[in-house]
Amino acid sequence: SDAERRQRETEGAPSVIRLKVALDGTTTFTDVLLGDITVENADINPDPVLIKSDGFPTYHMANVVDDHLMEITHIMRAQEWLPSAPLHMILYRAFGWEPPKLCHLPMVMGKDGQKLSKRHGATNVREFRRLGYLPEALLNYVALVGWSYDDSREFFTLAELEKLFSLEKINTAPAVFDYQKLEWFNGSYIRKKTTVELACLIEPVLKEAGFAGSRELLGQIAALVQERIKLLSEVPDMVRFVFEDPAPPAAQDLIPKKTEPSRALEALRKADALLGELSDLGEEAETRFRALSEELGMKLGDLLMPVRIAVTGAKVSPPLFASIRAMGVDRARARLARAISILAASIGRS
Repeated sequence: SDAERRQRETEGAPSVIRLKVALDGTTTFTDVLLGDITVENADINPDPVLIKSDGFPTYHMANVVDDHLMEITHIMRAQEWLPSAPLHMILYRAFGWEPPKLCHLPMVMGKDGQKLSKRHGATNVREFRRLGYLPEALLNYVALVGWSYDDSREFFTLAELEKLFSLEKINTAPAVFDYQKLEWFNGSYIRKKTTVELACLIEPVLKEAGFAGSRELLGQIAALVQERIKLLSEVPDMVRFVFEDPAPPAAQDLIPKKTEPSRALEALRKADALLGELSDLGEEAETRFRALSEELGMKLGDLLMPVRIAVTGAKVSPPLFASIRAMGVDRARARLARAISILAASIGRS
């Protein structure tokens, strides 16, 4: 009551400052994306506290005053903040200030239809950087989450986005953050790099994994992986064989399907000898090994498979001859000799 209020004022009791909100009528504001929105005043938080008893402002007060003093022109925030917009508009009008333009953005969801969170994957810039995403790929993809310029174009530079982006083309429905599509974007941007540019990008990634090499070697590695990676973080494991000897192969892995062990051993020995004769690991290597496969009556893939396993330690690797060029023929032949010994021992031959 008035009497009780006067009594408390006389006693110096702590007090707050509230915003008097009308109990009737409506408040209307315009959202760039959603259009005109009208809310019944009776549904707005009644007489909210603006200044607390300790003299500090509440969020709503600080938000409005701070944006006004910073001369904010546009407020873009998630649609979950839409219920606070009428209260903020009342505050702006109470102060006699021109409110910024509001744009309440639809939520960004994971592919499971739930609000995007850490459990869906990387959600901060440092983590995206650690995983090997390029800034231009991330920027390009994020711009397209809930926005499109037309029905076909997907690639935009930052300068182009500055010219073409408009709030009016943002979708009103929730958008889905697709990590597979982001990886595709990243791989596309990696393939647009020059070999020198990619070598510079993978150098710190390799150093972090404990690998270091000359500028020439980094260039060779960049050429090896450029068509095969989607993330820079994939590089160390893909080229580990260049820096470290792989584990000794199992004998059965050196024998192509439907091939006798003795024929597999002969093929490995002849492949090793041929590798020692080659002066070029480009077209000459391809031609000579194809001729050897015909001589042995084997498919080229069956001839190269055990060589690949012996040299790289894996059935799938970057191009074999380019890989050997990067690591050096002598190291490759040493691994072939080891594989030959393993296979020979398994079939009881010297």
